[in-house]
Amino acid sequence: MRYNNDKRVVMTLDAGGTNFVFNAVQAEQEILDPIRIPSEGSTLEIVLNKIIQGFSEVKAKLQVSPVAISFCFPGPAEYELGIIGDLENLPAFRGGVALGPMLEEKFGIPVFINNDGDLFAFGEAISGLLPEINERIKSSSSPKTYRNLLGVTFGTGFGGGIVSRGHLFMGDNSAQGEINRLRNKLHTNASAEENVSIRGVKRIYCRESKLDFNTCPEPREIYEIGMGLREGNKEAAIMAFHRLAEVAGDTIANATSLVDGLVVIGGGLAGAHPLFLQRLVDEMNTNYTTVVGTALDRMEIRAFNLENEDDFKIFYEGDTREIKVPFSDKRIKYDPMKRIGVGISRLGTSKAVSIGAYAFALSKLDNA
Repeated sequence: MRYNNDKRVVMTLDAGGTNFVFNAVQAEQEILDPIRIPSEGSTLEIVLNKIIQGFSEVKAKLQVSPVAISFCFPGPAEYELGIIGDLENLPAFRGGVALGPMLEEKFGIPVFINNDGDLFAFGEAISGLLPEINERIKSSSSPKTYRNLLGVTFGTGFGGGIVSRGHLFMGDNSAQGEINRLRNKLHTNASAEENVSIRGVKRIYCRESKLDFNTCPEPREIYEIGMGLREGNKEAAIMAFHRLAEVAGDTIANATSLVDGLVVIGGGLAGAHPLFLQRLVDEMNTNYTTVVGTALDRMEIRAFNLENEDDFKIFYEGDTREIKVPFSDKRIKYDPMKRIGVGISRLGTSKAVSIGAYAFALSKLDNA
Protein backbone atom coordinates (compact mmCIF):
# COMPACT_ATOMS: atom_id res chain seq x y z
CA MET A 1 0.00 0.00 0.00
CA ARG A 2 1.25 3.50 -0.86
CA TYR A 3 0.87 6.45 1.48
CA ASN A 4 2.05 9.11 -0.99
CA ASN A 5 -1.30 10.93 -0.83
CA ASP A 6 -1.85 10.50 2.90
CA LYS A 7 -2.10 13.82 4.77
CA ARG A 8 -1.27 12.38 8.19
CA VAL A 9 2.02 13.49 9.72
CA VAL A 10 4.44 11.27 11.62
CA MET A 11 7.45 12.57 13.58
CA THR A 12 10.68 10.65 12.93
CA LEU A 13 14.20 10.27 14.29
CA ASP A 14 17.44 8.96 12.80
CA ALA A 15 19.37 7.88 15.90
CA GLY A 16 23.11 7.71 15.24
CA GLY A 17 26.04 7.38 17.58
CA THR A 18 27.01 11.02 16.89
CA ASN A 19 23.75 12.87 16.20
CA PHE A 20 20.02 12.54 16.67
CA VAL A 21 18.35 13.84 13.48
CA PHE A 22 14.65 14.69 13.83
CA ASN A 23 12.07 15.36 11.12
CA ALA A 24 8.44 14.82 10.15
CA VAL A 25 7.01 12.88 7.21
CA GLN A 26 3.78 13.47 5.30
CA ALA A 27 2.74 11.69 2.11
CA GLU A 28 6.08 9.80 2.08
CA GLN A 29 8.09 13.06 2.06
CA GLU A 30 10.12 14.74 4.80
CA ILE A 31 8.49 18.14 5.30
CA LEU A 32 10.96 19.99 7.58
CA ASP A 33 14.60 20.91 7.56
CA PRO A 34 16.32 18.27 9.73
CA ILE A 35 16.86 19.15 13.38
CA ARG A 36 20.22 17.83 14.60
CA ILE A 37 21.13 17.39 18.25
CA PRO A 38 24.40 15.73 19.39
CA SER A 39 23.55 12.32 20.87
CA GLU A 40 26.31 12.13 23.44
CA GLY A 41 25.43 12.49 27.11
CA SER A 42 27.06 11.47 30.37
CA THR A 43 23.79 10.26 31.88
CA LEU A 44 20.62 8.60 30.62
CA GLU A 45 18.57 11.59 31.78
CA ILE A 46 20.59 13.93 29.54
CA VAL A 47 20.17 11.70 26.48
CA LEU A 48 16.43 11.19 27.04
CA ASN A 49 15.90 14.93 27.46
CA LYS A 50 17.66 15.49 24.13
CA ILE A 51 15.22 13.10 22.45
CA ILE A 52 12.26 14.86 24.05
CA GLN A 53 13.73 18.22 23.02
CA GLY A 54 14.11 17.12 19.40
CA PHE A 55 10.54 15.87 19.05
CA SER A 56 9.25 18.97 20.86
CA GLU A 57 11.03 21.21 18.33
CA VAL A 58 9.59 19.20 15.44
CA LYS A 59 6.06 19.40 16.84
CA ALA A 60 6.36 23.15 17.33
CA LYS A 61 7.16 23.59 13.62
CA LEU A 62 4.21 21.53 12.35
CA GLN A 63 1.01 23.06 10.98
CA VAL A 64 -1.04 19.99 11.92
CA SER A 65 -0.95 17.65 14.89
CA PRO A 66 1.17 14.50 14.34
CA VAL A 67 -0.61 11.15 14.60
CA ALA A 68 2.40 9.15 15.76
CA ILE A 69 6.14 9.00 16.37
CA SER A 70 8.03 6.35 14.41
CA PHE A 71 11.78 5.83 14.13
CA CYS A 72 14.67 3.42 14.05
CA PHE A 73 16.89 2.94 17.09
CA PRO A 74 19.85 0.63 17.62
CA GLY A 75 19.38 -2.74 19.28
CA PRO A 76 19.33 -4.96 21.20
CA ALA A 77 15.75 -4.03 21.97
CA GLU A 78 12.22 -5.28 22.45
CA TYR A 79 10.89 -3.09 19.69
CA GLU A 80 7.21 -3.95 19.97
CA LEU A 81 7.30 -2.87 23.63
CA GLY A 82 9.46 0.16 22.90
CA ILE A 83 12.19 -1.00 25.28
CA ILE A 84 15.85 -0.40 24.40
CA GLY A 85 18.55 -2.70 25.80
CA ASP A 86 22.29 -2.26 26.36
CA LEU A 87 23.70 -0.15 23.52
CA GLU A 88 27.37 -0.06 22.53
CA ASN A 89 27.28 3.36 20.85
CA LEU A 90 24.95 4.95 23.42
CA PRO A 91 26.34 3.63 26.72
CA ALA A 92 23.81 5.56 28.82
CA PHE A 93 21.25 2.93 27.76
CA ARG A 94 21.72 0.04 30.18
CA GLY A 95 19.42 -2.46 31.82
CA GLY A 96 16.35 -1.80 29.66
CA VAL A 97 14.99 1.68 28.96
CA ALA A 98 11.26 2.12 28.23
CA LEU A 99 11.83 4.76 25.54
CA GLY A 100 8.60 4.16 23.63
CA PRO A 101 6.28 4.31 26.67
CA MET A 102 8.10 7.44 27.89
CA LEU A 103 7.50 9.23 24.58
CA GLU A 104 3.87 8.07 24.42
CA GLU A 105 3.26 9.55 27.86
CA LYS A 106 5.07 12.77 27.00
CA PHE A 107 3.41 13.45 23.61
CA GLY A 108 0.10 11.57 23.94
CA ILE A 109 0.39 9.73 20.61
CA PRO A 110 1.42 6.17 19.63
CA VAL A 111 5.15 5.49 19.32
CA PHE A 112 6.67 2.83 17.05
CA ILE A 113 10.36 1.89 17.21
CA ASN A 114 12.16 -0.53 14.94
CA ASN A 115 15.53 -1.54 13.53
CA ASP A 116 16.99 0.45 10.63
CA GLY A 117 17.39 -2.65 8.44
CA ASP A 118 13.72 -3.50 8.87
CA LEU A 119 12.52 0.03 8.11
CA PHE A 120 14.85 0.23 5.09
CA ALA A 121 13.28 -2.94 3.69
CA PHE A 122 9.76 -1.65 4.37
CA GLY A 123 10.46 1.67 2.66
CA GLU A 124 11.79 -0.08 -0.45
CA ALA A 125 8.76 -2.40 -0.43
CA ILE A 126 6.33 0.53 -0.18
CA SER A 127 7.78 2.91 -2.77
CA GLY A 128 11.20 1.69 -3.86
CA LEU A 129 12.54 -1.33 -5.71
CA LEU A 130 9.59 -3.70 -5.20
CA PRO A 131 6.87 -1.56 -6.85
CA GLU A 132 9.28 -0.39 -9.56
CA ILE A 133 10.10 -3.94 -10.63
CA ASN A 134 6.46 -5.00 -10.57
CA GLU A 135 5.51 -1.97 -12.67
CA ARG A 136 8.15 -2.83 -15.27
CA ILE A 137 7.04 -6.46 -15.42
CA LYS A 138 3.45 -5.35 -16.08
CA SER A 139 4.44 -4.27 -19.57
CA SER A 140 5.75 -7.76 -20.38
CA SER A 141 3.73 -10.85 -21.15
CA SER A 142 4.76 -12.47 -17.85
CA PRO A 143 2.07 -12.93 -15.19
CA LYS A 144 4.78 -12.72 -12.51
CA THR A 145 4.26 -10.44 -9.49
CA TYR A 146 6.66 -10.06 -6.57
CA ARG A 147 5.27 -9.65 -3.05
CA ASN A 148 8.26 -10.47 -0.86
CA LEU A 149 11.43 -8.47 -0.31
CA LEU A 150 14.68 -9.01 1.56
CA GLY A 151 16.39 -5.70 2.31
CA VAL A 152 20.07 -5.71 3.28
CA THR A 153 22.41 -2.87 4.20
CA PHE A 154 26.17 -2.87 3.72
CA GLY A 155 27.83 -0.25 5.90
CA THR A 156 29.27 -0.02 9.39
CA GLY A 157 27.55 -3.37 9.82
CA PHE A 158 25.49 -5.85 7.81
CA GLY A 159 21.78 -5.37 8.45
CA GLY A 160 18.59 -6.83 7.11
CA GLY A 161 14.81 -6.82 7.08
CA ILE A 162 12.03 -8.91 5.56
CA VAL A 163 8.74 -7.76 4.05
CA SER A 164 6.16 -10.37 3.08
CA ARG A 165 3.00 -9.48 1.18
CA GLY A 166 2.81 -5.95 2.54
CA HIS A 167 3.75 -6.75 6.11
CA LEU A 168 7.06 -6.20 7.87
CA PHE A 169 8.15 -9.47 9.44
CA MET A 170 8.50 -9.15 13.21
CA GLY A 171 10.33 -11.79 15.25
CA ASP A 172 9.37 -13.01 18.70
CA ASN A 173 12.56 -11.52 20.21
CA SER A 174 12.94 -8.41 18.01
CA ALA A 175 15.82 -10.25 16.34
CA GLN A 176 14.28 -10.62 12.88
CA GLY A 177 16.40 -10.07 9.80
CA GLU A 178 19.70 -10.32 11.70
CA ILE A 179 21.50 -11.54 8.60
CA ASN A 180 24.85 -10.39 10.01
CA ARG A 181 24.83 -13.38 12.37
CA LEU A 182 24.88 -15.96 9.60
CA ARG A 183 28.14 -17.87 9.18
CA ASN A 184 30.96 -16.37 7.15
CA LYS A 185 31.79 -18.56 4.16
CA LEU A 186 35.48 -17.57 4.19
CA HIS A 187 36.02 -17.60 7.97
CA THR A 188 33.69 -20.24 9.32
CA ASN A 189 34.15 -19.31 12.97
CA ALA A 190 33.19 -15.69 12.25
CA SER A 191 30.00 -13.88 11.29
CA ALA A 192 29.31 -12.67 7.75
CA GLU A 193 29.62 -9.08 8.98
CA GLU A 194 33.40 -9.44 9.29
CA ASN A 195 33.57 -9.19 5.48
CA VAL A 196 30.30 -7.45 4.65
CA SER A 197 31.12 -4.14 6.32
CA ILE A 198 33.30 -1.07 6.03
CA ARG A 199 35.89 -2.60 8.34
CA GLY A 200 35.96 -5.78 6.24
CA VAL A 201 36.67 -3.90 3.01
CA LYS A 202 39.37 -1.79 4.66
CA ARG A 203 40.98 -4.77 6.38
CA ILE A 204 41.49 -6.71 3.15
CA TYR A 205 42.72 -3.68 1.21
CA CYS A 206 45.23 -2.83 3.96
CA ARG A 207 46.43 -6.40 4.23
CA GLU A 208 46.99 -6.78 0.50
CA SER A 209 48.58 -3.32 0.22
CA LYS A 210 50.79 -3.70 3.33
CA LEU A 211 49.19 -0.64 4.94
CA ASP A 212 48.47 0.06 8.58
CA PHE A 213 44.72 0.06 9.25
CA ASN A 214 44.90 3.58 10.70
CA THR A 215 46.24 4.92 7.39
CA CYS A 216 43.92 2.85 5.19
CA PRO A 217 41.78 4.68 2.61
CA GLU A 218 38.04 4.82 3.20
CA PRO A 219 35.77 2.51 1.15
CA ARG A 220 34.81 5.27 -1.30
CA GLU A 221 38.50 5.78 -2.09
CA ILE A 222 39.08 2.03 -2.31
CA TYR A 223 36.18 1.82 -4.76
CA GLU A 224 37.67 4.62 -6.88
CA ILE A 225 41.02 2.82 -6.85
CA GLY A 226 39.31 -0.38 -7.99
CA MET A 227 37.57 1.48 -10.82
CA GLY A 228 40.84 3.07 -11.96
CA LEU A 229 39.72 6.56 -10.96
CA ARG A 230 42.37 7.05 -8.28
CA GLU A 231 45.96 5.95 -7.71
CA GLY A 232 46.44 2.91 -5.48
CA ASN A 233 46.54 -0.87 -5.41
CA LYS A 234 43.80 -1.69 -7.92
CA GLU A 235 44.06 -5.47 -7.49
CA ALA A 236 43.72 -5.15 -3.71
CA ALA A 237 40.71 -2.87 -4.08
CA ILE A 238 38.95 -5.29 -6.41
CA MET A 239 39.78 -8.18 -4.10
CA ALA A 240 38.34 -6.35 -1.07
CA PHE A 241 34.97 -5.88 -2.77
CA HIS A 242 35.00 -9.35 -4.29
CA ARG A 243 35.49 -10.86 -0.84
CA LEU A 244 32.53 -8.82 0.37
CA ALA A 245 30.54 -10.10 -2.61
CA GLU A 246 31.45 -13.73 -2.01
CA VAL A 247 30.43 -13.69 1.64
CA ALA A 248 27.34 -11.54 1.05
CA GLY A 249 26.23 -13.66 -1.91
CA ASP A 250 26.52 -16.86 0.11
CA THR A 251 24.65 -15.32 3.03
CA ILE A 252 21.89 -13.80 0.89
CA ALA A 253 21.47 -17.12 -0.94
CA ASN A 254 20.84 -18.76 2.44
CA ALA A 255 18.31 -16.08 3.37
CA THR A 256 16.45 -16.03 0.04
CA SER A 257 16.10 -19.80 0.14
CA LEU A 258 13.68 -19.08 3.00
CA VAL A 259 12.26 -15.69 1.95
CA ASP A 260 11.90 -16.35 -1.84
CA GLY A 261 11.63 -12.72 -2.93
CA LEU A 262 13.47 -9.80 -4.47
CA VAL A 263 16.62 -8.47 -2.78
CA VAL A 264 17.46 -4.78 -2.38
CA ILE A 265 20.84 -3.52 -1.18
CA GLY A 266 21.41 -0.23 0.61
CA GLY A 267 23.89 1.27 3.05
CA GLY A 268 27.07 3.24 2.67
CA LEU A 269 28.79 0.60 0.54
CA ALA A 270 25.92 0.21 -1.94
CA GLY A 271 27.38 2.89 -4.21
CA ALA A 272 30.31 0.57 -4.93
CA HIS A 273 27.98 -1.96 -6.58
CA PRO A 274 29.77 -1.86 -9.97
CA LEU A 275 32.65 -3.63 -8.20
CA PHE A 276 30.67 -6.23 -6.29
CA LEU A 277 27.09 -6.81 -7.48
CA GLN A 278 27.70 -9.17 -10.41
CA ARG A 279 30.17 -11.16 -8.31
CA LEU A 280 27.54 -11.36 -5.55
CA VAL A 281 24.84 -12.64 -7.93
CA ASP A 282 27.27 -15.15 -9.46
CA GLU A 283 27.96 -16.48 -5.95
CA MET A 284 24.24 -16.95 -5.36
CA ASN A 285 24.01 -19.00 -8.56
CA THR A 286 26.88 -21.39 -7.82
CA ASN A 287 26.41 -25.13 -7.38
CA TYR A 288 26.72 -27.51 -4.50
CA THR A 289 28.34 -30.91 -5.04
CA THR A 290 26.37 -33.88 -3.75
CA VAL A 291 28.02 -36.74 -1.85
CA VAL A 292 28.07 -38.78 -5.07
CA GLY A 293 29.82 -35.99 -6.98
CA THR A 294 26.96 -34.54 -9.02
CA ALA A 295 26.11 -30.83 -9.20
CA LEU A 296 23.14 -29.38 -7.34
CA ASP A 297 21.94 -25.78 -7.82
CA ARG A 298 22.86 -23.58 -4.87
CA MET A 299 19.27 -22.31 -4.81
CA GLU A 300 16.02 -23.65 -6.19
CA ILE A 301 15.60 -20.26 -7.88
CA ARG A 302 17.93 -18.27 -10.12
CA ALA A 303 19.19 -14.82 -9.15
CA PHE A 304 19.51 -11.98 -11.67
CA ASN A 305 21.44 -8.71 -11.48
CA LEU A 306 18.78 -6.04 -11.87
CA GLU A 307 21.42 -3.38 -12.55
CA ASN A 308 22.59 -5.25 -15.67
CA GLU A 309 20.25 -4.61 -18.61
CA ASP A 310 21.07 -7.91 -20.31
CA ASP A 311 20.35 -9.81 -17.09
CA PHE A 312 17.23 -7.73 -16.48
CA LYS A 313 15.86 -8.51 -19.96
CA ILE A 314 15.94 -12.27 -19.24
CA PHE A 315 14.47 -11.67 -15.76
CA TYR A 316 11.75 -9.42 -17.19
CA GLU A 317 10.66 -11.73 -19.99
CA GLY A 318 10.82 -15.00 -18.09
CA ASP A 319 9.45 -18.08 -19.84
CA THR A 320 5.78 -17.23 -20.29
CA ARG A 321 3.55 -19.76 -21.99
CA GLU A 322 -0.12 -20.64 -22.16
CA ILE A 323 -1.36 -23.97 -20.85
CA LYS A 324 -4.73 -25.64 -21.20
CA VAL A 325 -6.98 -26.14 -18.17
CA PRO A 326 -7.83 -29.86 -18.01
CA PHE A 327 -11.41 -30.71 -19.05
CA SER A 328 -11.97 -27.13 -20.20
CA ASP A 329 -11.55 -24.87 -23.23
CA LYS A 330 -9.81 -22.27 -21.07
CA ARG A 331 -6.12 -21.47 -21.30
CA ILE A 332 -4.06 -19.62 -18.69
CA LYS A 333 -0.69 -17.92 -18.67
CA TYR A 334 2.09 -19.69 -16.81
CA ASP A 335 5.69 -18.65 -16.20
CA PRO A 336 7.63 -21.61 -14.78
CA MET A 337 10.96 -19.76 -14.52
CA LYS A 338 11.74 -19.52 -10.81
CA ARG A 339 13.71 -16.34 -10.41
CA ILE A 340 14.48 -13.41 -8.16
CA GLY A 341 16.34 -10.18 -8.79
CA VAL A 342 18.99 -8.36 -6.77
CA GLY A 343 19.10 -4.58 -7.10
CA ILE A 344 20.36 -1.41 -5.46
CA SER A 345 18.15 0.90 -3.36
CA ARG A 346 15.89 3.07 -5.49
CA LEU A 347 15.24 5.58 -2.72
CA GLY A 348 18.59 5.88 -0.98
CA THR A 349 19.00 4.29 2.42
CA SER A 350 18.10 7.29 4.56
CA LYS A 351 14.93 8.10 2.62
CA ALA A 352 13.90 4.43 2.55
CA VAL A 353 14.24 4.24 6.35
CA SER A 354 12.21 7.45 6.73
CA ILE A 355 9.43 6.24 4.43
CA GLY A 356 9.54 2.84 6.12
CA ALA A 357 9.09 4.42 9.55
CA TYR A 358 6.19 6.52 8.25
CA ALA A 359 4.44 3.64 6.48
CA PHE A 360 4.98 1.29 9.42
CA ALA A 361 3.29 3.72 11.79
CA LEU A 362 0.32 4.30 9.50
CA SER A 363 -0.10 0.59 8.78
CA LYS A 364 -0.15 -0.13 12.51
CA LEU A 365 -2.68 2.65 13.14
CA ASP A 366 -4.91 1.49 10.28
CA ASN A 367 -4.92 -2.08 11.55
CA ALA A 368 -5.25 -1.33 15.25
